[in-house]
Amino acid sequence: MDPLQFLVPLGWLEIVGPALPFAILTLAVVNIATRHRAHAKHVEQAADSDSVEQYFPHVFSTVGLVLVSFLFTLVQPTGGAIISVIAVTILVADLFEFEARNVEARNEMDIEKPKSAIAASSLVVIYALYYVLVTIEATFWSGLFA
Repeated sequence: MDPLQFLVPLGWLEIVGPALPFAILTLAVVNIATRHRAHAKHVEQAADSDSVEQYFPHVFSTVGLVLVSFLFTLVQPTGGAIISVIAVTILVADLFEFEARNVEARNEMDIEKPKSAIAASSLVVIYALYYVLVTIEATFWSGLFA
């Protein structure tokens, strides 16, 4: 008996659960791509005015990554907790990096890349890639020896 079965209906999670590592990896790669585009937009905005605005696709991908990683915690508690901590670190780093970009734009300084968020994103990609490879390998070997 699952301890959460009365609190959260987990029947649908058995169907979606095996695809969550792939979703996390996809969102992590999308997050890196949108972070690159957001940085380019911030550089353009800083050249035109004294403030920068949030790039909505990047915010969407970051929040989606955090939510899917929390969902993965229900399927794989240990791995999900690790990815969730790193995803929340990305969210917090993005908030601080955005404020740093605003300060740089106001003071007419060069806009730097978000180094801490890039490092945390790299960790999520590596860890999600690990879970995807484990899933693919388990499927391959179970099909081979079945």
